[in-house]
Amino acid sequence: MPTDMMPPGPARCPWCGTDPGYVAYHDREWGVPERDSRALWEKLVLDGFQAGLSWITILRKRDAFRLAFAGFDPRIVARWGEPQVQRLLGDAGIVRHRGKIEAAIQSARAWERIEDRQGFAGFIWQHTDGHPVQNRFRTPAEVPAETALSRGLSRALNAEGIKFSGPTIVYAFLQATGVVNDHLLGCPRHAEVAALAQG
Repeated sequence: MPTDMMPPGPARCPWCGTDPGYVAYHDREWGVPERDSRALWEKLVLDGFQAGLSWITILRKRDAFRLAFAGFDPRIVARWGEPQVQRLLGDAGIVRHRGKIEAAIQSARAWERIEDRQGFAGFIWQHTDGHPVQNRFRTPAEVPAETALSRGLSRALNAEGIKFSGPTIVYAFLQATGVVNDHLLGCPRHAEVAALAQG
């Protein structure tokens, strides 16, 4: 993965606009295949908090979320109860939504069960036989909001007790974590991310 952002000129995926933080996220993180179980859980939880909001809102609060959620260590979060829920509801740095907070704690417990059984990363990546899906979309209009893949994984996550994981949220998660490469063909990151998947 490049250490610097793309130079001026190349046509990035238009969704990141010109906000420096959003551009950095596009250039350095989005679409890079993620195979670390903890990092995958963090992204899934944050995507759940995004429901009804924009991703840039969550991205700007990500450091505060990481602090509030013990570095997104699911084995710590899984032990939490009402006192921690109350603390999080009082934390102005994050999205203060009881249902989403309780769902994050519940999903940490589900993560533990899955991790101990087969590995959370393995649970996610088995849906593509371990290989990133290389899409070849040319325009934003071609990119779907959900797919058969996201619907299948959504059902599997819900069966494990993980809430806020509907097909649209799950597809955003798959895009962000590189399970699917949805950088547009005209974006230089499409080829760079595809190369990472080969390595």
